[in-house]
Amino acid sequence: MDDKQPTSVTLEQIEDYRFDIHYAPDRPAIASDEPPPLGQGAGPSPSHLLLAAVGNCMSSSLYFALRKFKLDPKGLTTTATGEIGRNEAGRLRVLSIAVDIRMGATAEGMARLDRVLMQFEQFCTVGESVRQGIPVTVSVFDGSGQKLK
Repeated sequence: MDDKQPTSVTLEQIEDYRFDIHYAPDRPAIASDEPPPLGQGAGPSPSHLLLAAVGNCMSSSLYFALRKFKLDPKGLTTTATGEIGRNEAGRLRVLSIAVDIRMGATAEGMARLDRVLMQFEQFCTVGESVRQGIPVTVSVFDGSGQKLK
């Protein structure tokens, strides 16, 4: 069985380091730009987009797993933080990514939450793909601020 699902985006240079990212013919483009001094910061940088992709995928995977067991997180707020630094060759790289996901609901009374927390990351296509080359850590907190994972 072939589960390959091709996906693509088209980037159109607008000016200098600013690009419009086209991802669907019936949707508006997303602007991306490098921050000064290279660009003007007119949109998220490629590093921001990478962090957004990992954070969004982890959040979606957690939400899917929670809903599978009819659990309501009462909203999710996710912060993905990347450590940018130089590698051995002196080139800037994303050295690590930390993802913090905060649920609006408290963990109290959430049956099977332990199972959800053990499994949800495995279903994150982007995060698990990025993790093959960049360390990614994920923390989950409930609405009271208790660290669950």
